[in-house]
Amino acid sequence: MLIEQHVEGRAGKSAERIRVMQVVDTLDVGGAERVAVNLASLLPRDRFESFLCTTRRDGPLGEQLAPHVIRVSLNRKGRFDSAGLRRMSAFVSEHRIQVLHAHGSSLFISKIASLMSGSPVVVWHDHYGKGDFSDRTAWLYRLATRGGGVIAVNHPLADWSRNVLQVPDDHVWYVPNFVDPGAPTDLPEALPGTAGFRVVCLANFRAQKDHITLLQAIAIVKHRVPEMQVLLAGHPVEPRYADYVRSQIGALQLTDHVTYLGPRKDVVSLLNACDIGVLSSASEGLPLALLEYGMARLPVVATDVGQVREVLADGKAGILVPASSPEKLAEALTVLLQSEALRTKYGNALYDHVVSEYHPDAILKQVCGIYEQLLRQRQAA
Repeated sequence: MLIEQHVEGRAGKSAERIRVMQVVDTLDVGGAERVAVNLASLLPRDRFESFLCTTRRDGPLGEQLAPHVIRVSLNRKGRFDSAGLRRMSAFVSEHRIQVLHAHGSSLFISKIASLMSGSPVVVWHDHYGKGDFSDRTAWLYRLATRGGGVIAVNHPLADWSRNVLQVPDDHVWYVPNFVDPGAPTDLPEALPGTAGFRVVCLANFRAQKDHITLLQAIAIVKHRVPEMQVLLAGHPVEPRYADYVRSQIGALQLTDHVTYLGPRKDVVSLLNACDIGVLSSASEGLPLALLEYGMARLPVVATDVGQVREVLADGKAGILVPASSPEKLAEALTVLLQSEALRTKYGNALYDHVVSEYHPDAILKQVCGIYEQLLRQRQAA
C-alpha cells in the first residue's frame, strides 16, 4: 500500500476539520477521475482535511493533485481483493475519515470499508454516461446507497436513484461537473495542421464516445474544407475500440486529415492551440470536455445527449446535432470552419456560460453543504 502523507496537510486544527476522502478506481485521464482530483485539491482547507484513495492504480492525473492532499493507493488486483479492502478499512479507521466520497464503481468497496471501520458517511458520485441502465443491478446499488447520499451529474441519474434505488429525495442531488481553470500554459509543439483549421476531439476511446460517426463526418468535410485537421486526444480505455478507430482512419482515407494523439498531459495547451472542439458521443452524463473547451474559448459542435444541451445553453453557446448523424455533424463543422466570426461568437458565449454556471466556487459550495448536511443528520440520528 502506497501512502503519501504531507506534513502541511495535517498541520493546523486538523481535529476540528471534517475529514473527507475521495475514492476512485484509478487516476487515468477521465471525467470522474478529474472530478475526484479537483474536489480533493480544492476543498476549503479551513473546514476540510482532504484525502484521496485509488483502489486499483494511480495515473497521470496524480500529478495534478494538490500537495496537501493525503494519498493512499490500494493497488487492488481484482474486484474481490480482500487484502485491498482490509487496507482501506484500516486507513479509514486510522485517519478517522468522516465522509467517503465514492466516484463511480468505487461505491461498493467504499460501502464495505465504511461498515468495517466505524461507518463514515458514504456519498456516491454517479458519473454514469450511458443512456441505458439495464446493465446495472438495481438491488445491489440499492443496498450500497442505503443510509448515504447520491450526487448525480445529470437529471436522469438523479431520477434513477430516487425512483429505482429508493434513495430519499433529500439525499439525492444534481450537481453539475466543474473544471479547474488551471494555470496558463505554453502552446504544445509541432501539432499538425494550421491555425484556423484545427478541430480537437477530447474523448477517451470507448464505444460510447462514437468516434466512428466523427470520422464519417470528416470524410464529408474534407472535400469542403481540405485544410481541416482533426486531433483525437484521449486514453484508450477500450483498447480494441481504440484500435478500430485507428483502423478506420486508414479505411476512410483520412490519414491526411486525422491525427490520433492518444493520452495527453498538456490538455490546456492542446486546446489553446486548436480552433474548434467536437464531441460525437452516443450518450453522456455531463462531459468535462465541454467545460474544458469553454475555458479555452473554443466554439463547439456536440451531439444532443445527456446534459450537453444544458452546457451549450440550448444551442446559444454551441451547435447541437443529433447523435449518430455524420451528415448533420459534417454540416455544423463546415459552418464553423468557414466562419471565423461564428467561431468567435460561439467560443465567447461558451466561455461566459461555463464561467457563470460551472465555476468551481459554486459547485464546491454545494458539495461542502452536502457533506455537512449528511453529517448533521448522522449525528442527530
